[in-house]
Amino acid sequence: MKIEQISEHVWRCSIWMIIPVNVWVVKSDEGLTLVDTGISMMAGGLQRCFRELNAPLKRILLTHGHSDHTGGIRKIREALPVPVYAHETEIPYMEGRLPYPGRKKAEHLTEPGLVQSIDSQIAAAAGLTVLHTPGHSPGHVAYFHEQDRVLLAGDLFTSKKGRLNRPMPMFTADMAQAVESGSVITEVNPRLVSVCHGGDVVITDAKQQYEAYARSAAGNSKP
Repeated sequence: MKIEQISEHVWRCSIWMIIPVNVWVVKSDEGLTLVDTGISMMAGGLQRCFRELNAPLKRILLTHGHSDHTGGIRKIREALPVPVYAHETEIPYMEGRLPYPGRKKAEHLTEPGLVQSIDSQIAAAAGLTVLHTPGHSPGHVAYFHEQDRVLLAGDLFTSKKGRLNRPMPMFTADMAQAVESGSVITEVNPRLVSVCHGGDVVITDAKQQYEAYARSAAGNSKP
């Protein structure tokens, strides 16, 4: 697993499995926050990252509940039994009580009762702001590190050659809503954007790209 520091307080941890899978470690005065856990085989590398940063893991925050974002929870919590948080709208889907929109069957991706509802105070302890960005999934969120002005975008976008691209259509519940949710970058104006699925380390001009991105994405969504 590759570990890269992308800002003063944020590290990107990545692995390539057909497509790139990226998660993030955020350091604050109290310790570390893991944003997404990636796939199961990333758990060992993430624990190595925690040791190298020489700080305790305090919590796991999820952008959403799909398996490539929650797959490492069990292994990480076997060693470090920290609390796990996600948007309240997402929890019934990841627990298997509801099927994700567009899918026929519900998936039991996390143990019932394990994931708690995220709130602003929990995120603020890591220096993050929670931004509800539905579309890819009903309870998808992005996390904005205000001090570093870094947006941890999850699957709000994908990226290629430094450009914003749509989230993967076959896994996105409502593409029009996802594109609309992407307008959050015009509000927070991040210095850097990092996405889960993209080989780019960061996108540096996301706000300037958004208008063209939205037009292109809308055109691609037409029958």
